[in-house]
Amino acid sequence: MAESAYLQGLTIQDSDVLDVPRHSALVRITHWIAAVSFFGLLVSGIAILLAHPRLYWGETGARGGPSLIDLPLPFVLELPIRGPGRYLHFLCAWIAVFTGMVYVIAGLISRHLSRHLLPGRSQLHWKEIRRVILDHLRFKRPPKEEALTYNFLQRIAYLVVIFVVFPLMIWTGLAMSPAITSVFPTIVTFWGGQQSARTIHFFASCFLILFLLIHVTMICLAGFVARVRAMITGHVDIAEEGK
Repeated sequence: MAESAYLQGLTIQDSDVLDVPRHSALVRITHWIAAVSFFGLLVSGIAILLAHPRLYWGETGARGGPSLIDLPLPFVLELPIRGPGRYLHFLCAWIAVFTGMVYVIAGLISRHLSRHLLPGRSQLHWKEIRRVILDHLRFKRPPKEEALTYNFLQRIAYLVVIFVVFPLMIWTGLAMSPAITSVFPTIVTFWGGQQSARTIHFFASCFLILFLLIHVTMICLAGFVARVRAMITGHVDIAEEGK
């Protein structure tokens, strides 16, 4: 609360000389744990996909049967990657789920989500929304003041990932687990079958990868060293922005 009030009253002149608090310890720890677990999920997910790079709709799907989408990837069934890939995938998935739960619960209690992720009134004006969108489309470097807060697009993107895509990944992931669906069959019947859940899981994964690419691109544009340092130390130096 004190940090939030401090940032609201901070001017760009002050931030040129002060080491400004930016990210709490909770945000930094959960961010890096999530980053590592996402990398593990990505690598293991690719290994699982290469074992059968076809998508289906419904309950079942087989290599010789009709498919919904044939991905332009080779079958590598002869390589023992599916089993180890699944073990790593499940491990990283549970780490990500636990980390996400800690982040959301702590964020609700500390009001981090409402203070820093919900768009403010000044950000909901069409002119401001248009400016932010155009700046992103033009890959324009954000102003130094944005190092102290999240802009409209960032807030919307984070909220969608946290409260829409991430829960969707968990749900469809559980729907592919026979141990879970045997106890809670509605988890998979809602989607129309395990293969339907797998297809949705794939496209949700693609969305997260796209989000990651845009996220890293904008970090590089804004100043990779300064932004990464802020996520490590919890403080940002506006004078270092852009580096």
